[in-house]
Amino acid sequence: MNKGLEIFAWCLMSNHLHILCRAKEPFKLSDIMRDFKRYNAQLILKAIEKESGESRSKWMLNRFRFRGNLLKRNEKYKFWEDGVHAINIVSGYFFEQKLYYIHQNPVRAQIVEEDWHYLHSSARDYCGIKGLVEVSVY
Repeated sequence: MNKGLEIFAWCLMSNHLHILCRAKEPFKLSDIMRDFKRYNAQLILKAIEKESGESRSKWMLNRFRFRGNLLKRNEKYKFWEDGVHAINIVSGYFFEQKLYYIHQNPVRAQIVEEDWHYLHSSARDYCGIKGLVEVSVY
């Protein structure tokens, strides 16, 4: 990524995203995540607005609009939760724990039986199958 983000693992679920990553020098993770959230919120909201035939699109936009109206700053929609729940990885063992936790999300949700069967995850990369996002395999 040209913003200095190195991704080691990720998993996109229906209502949340896990990313195990770091910011390469001289970039800052907070800046990268701010830009990531802004860019993707715009893309997703535009896609939802275009899908007026989708039965849930009006409901979703109303929820995002309601949350946006609660803010003091002038926002039409509020898509992401505030903040980034970053955890500093201090050891190889802790890294392995987080890697396993991230990849097991779709298994725990009973979407797939094996983590590498889930398309929207880097578990595939760790099994030698090219995934959707470039990752640095640990």
